[in-house]
Amino acid sequence: MKIRQNVRHFAAKQALTLPVVGEKVNDRLVGMHTDIFAEKADEGRREERRDHLDDFFDATMDTYVAALEDGFPEAEAREITHVQANFDFYNHGWTEMMEFPSDELGDHYDRYREFFERYDISIDDPLGEFRPADGIADAPSTPEKLDDPEHPYAEGGFADDVYVETPDGDLVVGGQDEPDDVDVEEAPGVGESDR
Repeated sequence: MKIRQNVRHFAAKQALTLPVVGEKVNDRLVGMHTDIFAEKADEGRREERRDHLDDFFDATMDTYVAALEDGFPEAEAREITHVQANFDFYNHGWTEMMEFPSDELGDHYDRYREFFERYDISIDDPLGEFRPADGIADAPSTPEKLDDPEHPYAEGGFADDVYVETPDGDLVVGGQDEPDDVDVEEAPGVGESDR
C-alpha cells in the first residue's frame, strides 16, 4: 500500500503509549480518520457511517500499538490498520472508500498473515481480538457495489510492500527510519496547531 509518513506519524507513535496525552492523540487520530474516509463516501452516506467509523478506527488504534509492540516499524504498523479498514469497507460494499482495489485484498492479508492470524483478524472479521466487548456501531451496507466495484481513491500495484511517500515526495519502500529528535508535541491533538 502507498501511505505517507512524516514527523507527526512518529510523534503519534510515541504519544499513543503515554498516559493522558495518549488518550488525546487517540481521540484526535480517530476523528481525523473518520473525517478523511467519510469524505470519500458518497455524500448521502457520510453521516450514517460516522459512528461506525469512529468505533472502528478507535479499535484499530489498539491494533497499531500491538503491531508496534510486536516489532513492526511505524509504517507497517500503520499500514496494518489501513488494511483492516479496507477489509471493513469491502465487507460493507463501501468500495468508493477503499485505498487499494478489492482484487488486492488477499495480497495485503498474506503480507501480514502471521500477525493477523495471531489476533484472529481476517478479511471477514477485520478487528478480530481488537473488536470492543460492546461491539461497534452498525452502518448500512451497499453490497450492490461489489458487483462492479469503483475505487476512485484506490492505488493498485502496491500490494507487495509498504510504500511510503516522504514529505519531499520521494517514494521509499519499507518506510523511513525514525528521527532521533521526535517531539510528542508534534502529534495530532497535542501541539499548538491542533488547538
